[in-house]
Amino acid sequence: MLSALLLAVLVSAFVFEFINGFHDTANAIATTVYTRALPVRAAILMSAVMNFIGALTSESVAMTIAKGIVSVQLELYVILAALLGAIIWDLFTWWQGIPSSSSHALIGSLIGATIVFSGNTGNILWEGVAMKVIVPLFTSPLIGLVLGYFFMKIVYEFFADWTPKKANGLFHRLQILSSAFMSYSHGNNDAQKTMGIITLALVTSGNLAPDSGVPFWVKVACAACMALGTSIGGQRIMKTVGNGVTKLDPSIGFVAQVSSGLAIETMTALGAPVSTTQVINTAIMGAGSARGAKRVRWGMAGSIVRAWFTTLPITIVLGGICAFVIGLIV
Repeated sequence: MLSALLLAVLVSAFVFEFINGFHDTANAIATTVYTRALPVRAAILMSAVMNFIGALTSESVAMTIAKGIVSVQLELYVILAALLGAIIWDLFTWWQGIPSSSSHALIGSLIGATIVFSGNTGNILWEGVAMKVIVPLFTSPLIGLVLGYFFMKIVYEFFADWTPKKANGLFHRLQILSSAFMSYSHGNNDAQKTMGIITLALVTSGNLAPDSGVPFWVKVACAACMALGTSIGGQRIMKTVGNGVTKLDPSIGFVAQVSSGLAIETMTALGAPVSTTQVINTAIMGAGSARGAKRVRWGMAGSIVRAWFTTLPITIVLGGICAFVIGLIV
C-alpha cells in the first residue's frame, strides 16, 4: 500500500513530467511548426507517439538519476523536495518564455535537497555529477552547434543550384522525418529523468528491490504525462525556439533537428542526462550561422545561455529550501 508521502512524490513526479512536456518537448517540434512543415496538432500527435516510443527504449539515463548523483539513502520527503524545487524553476522559466533545462533543474534540486538533508556535501557523487552532468552541459550543445554548422554547409553545397521553391518542398517533407527523430531522441533521454526519480522513490520506500530497473508502468505513465504536457502548453517556448534565434526555413529546421537528435542520442548511449533545449538551440545557431553570423540573433542566444549557467546553482538553492521547509513539517 502506498504511503501518503510516496503518493505525494508520485503525483509531484508526474506533474514534473507534465511540465517537462510543455516546457521541453516543444523543442522537438518548434522548427517543424514554424516552417509549416506540419500543422500544430499533427506535429504534437507525431511528437507524442515518438516520445512514447523513445521513452520505452532504454534505462541508462534513468539509472544515472537513480544511482549516479547521490550516495546516501534519502528519505521520501527529500525526493519530494527535489521535485518541487525543479517544478518551481520550470514554471518560472516557462512563464518567462526562457527555454531552460528541466534536466539540470531536477539534478540541481536533487543535489540541494540532499545537501540540506545530510548536512554536508560528502554524499554527493561529485565525479558522477561532473562526468554525467557538467561535462555534457558543455559538450552536448557544442556538438549540436558544430553539427548544425557543418551539415548546413553541406546542404548549401549540394543544393546550391536548386530553386528556393524546389528546395523548400523537399525539406518540408524531410522535416517530418527529422522532427520524428528529434522527438524519439527527446523521449529516449528526457523522459528518463522522472523515471529515475520515481525508481529512486520506490526503492527508498521498500516498494521496489534495488537493481530491479525501471518498472514498465513507470515508463508508460511518464511517457503519457509528457505527451499530455506537449499538447497543452508548448507554444510559449515554441515562439522562442521557433524564430527567436534565427529566421528559420525548412532546410535549417531539418539540419537543426537532425544535428540535435544525433547529439542527444550520443549522450543517451553514455547515460548522460542532457538538455534538449540547449542542444536544439545551439543546433539552430550553428545552422543559422552557416549563412552568416549576422543572421543569428545573438542577443536572444545570450539570454538563453545565461539561463543554462544559472539553472544549476539556482535549483540547488531551491531544492535545499524545499527540503528544509518540508523537513520541518514531516
